[in-house]
Amino acid sequence: MTTELTTTDAVTPTRPVHRPGRWFDHWDPEDPTFWHGGGRAIARRNLTVSIGAEFLGFCVWALWSVVVPLLPAAGFDLTLDQQFWLIALPSLVGATVRIPYTFAVPLFGGRNWTVVSALLLLIPSTALAWVVTQPSASFGLLLTCAALAGFGGGNFASSMTNISFFFPEAEKGKALGLNAAGGNLGTGVVQLVVPAVIAVGAGTHLERAGLMFIPLVLLAALAAWRGMDNLSGVRSDYGSFARAARNRHTWVISFLYIGTFGSFIGYSGAFPTLLKTQFPQAPTTLAFLGALVGALSRPVGGLVADHLGGARVAIGSFAVLAAGAVGAIDGLRTHTFAVFFCSFLVLFLGAGIGNGATYRMIPAVFRAGTSPEQLPVARKTAAGCIGIAGAVGAYGGFLIPRGFAAAKASHGSLIPALWVFVAAYVLMAATTYAVYARKGSPLAAESI
Repeated sequence: MTTELTTTDAVTPTRPVHRPGRWFDHWDPEDPTFWHGGGRAIARRNLTVSIGAEFLGFCVWALWSVVVPLLPAAGFDLTLDQQFWLIALPSLVGATVRIPYTFAVPLFGGRNWTVVSALLLLIPSTALAWVVTQPSASFGLLLTCAALAGFGGGNFASSMTNISFFFPEAEKGKALGLNAAGGNLGTGVVQLVVPAVIAVGAGTHLERAGLMFIPLVLLAALAAWRGMDNLSGVRSDYGSFARAARNRHTWVISFLYIGTFGSFIGYSGAFPTLLKTQFPQAPTTLAFLGALVGALSRPVGGLVADHLGGARVAIGSFAVLAAGAVGAIDGLRTHTFAVFFCSFLVLFLGAGIGNGATYRMIPAVFRAGTSPEQLPVARKTAAGCIGIAGAVGAYGGFLIPRGFAAAKASHGSLIPALWVFVAAYVLMAATTYAVYARKGSPLAAESI
């Protein structure tokens, strides 16, 4: 979903001017006088608060990846298939709500919706804190509480949409990259911090995993209320979204994004449970390193893609992902923890680099072959592609855990699922090459 900024002011201000409710009726970051006369400072303030709120969204989205491996010790009788359902469902819900979350920004205002979306995180946090103290709870109730964590996945879409309006084109890529990386870091941080918090004192206190976020969410909502702004000229641009949906490149890139971001969120969710079930002697707290590597390598992928081209780097990232999956297969066959663990770090590295490269490809793909007069429309269509791809790619967070569950149920091993993932990465690399890098293809000369 994309939106655009319009204004009907008779006299165009050269400096940002608030009206009650922290609304701006005019916002023109492309005007140097406006930008340097206060616009940049306001944009950076909104970005800083947005990163904090999105960070918490990813933390809550990933909470069940930390809690699920510990549920059996807390008295819950769950099969491995049920555990993977609890891990996968938040990703399914998070991916599904990303499009309506994008609609909410022009409808309610970026600042207002950040407050609302932050406060919505109280629901999954409170639900988790309660249900983990009920070992007799039905599996359906557990699933419902896990599904609520999907609210955290929607925050990414609304946050990226909102921040995109505050910055000029020359600084938009960096701002969105920081916003995305800040959110992705939440996955690794929650897997590092939460196990330590719930283990303080005697016993394991799973309810703390939810309770600890209640004050943090309230602080994030207060920060958004006091430190962010609404842009009144933002309106939904359904035409750009429709143009993106009709363009085949939107769906090609969405397919590739399942392999990059979908791998990141899918492996992040499954990794603690994989360690717990396949290598019980290994501390599950080590799982945070995977998500951390994936988050930190995302901006690196974008920077390298700026120099070498997004398509080339994306192909390389799929090769890295395939190599990591093959290494994980070897680690499982030989039951060698070091090989398995390091191979998963390679998987996260490939996913992070691929995330940055794929996002860099999108504007290049839609800019290719356009005249200067067509460029504004191309940019809006590219923004529509980003919205669609962001939602579709997140479904990978559902497919990967369910793939592991299906392989274990049908073959008694996780290895068949990893071979399927290898085949998918090979197909994605071949698709990227054929469409965007192969000599003689329509876009080969465009340095996608």
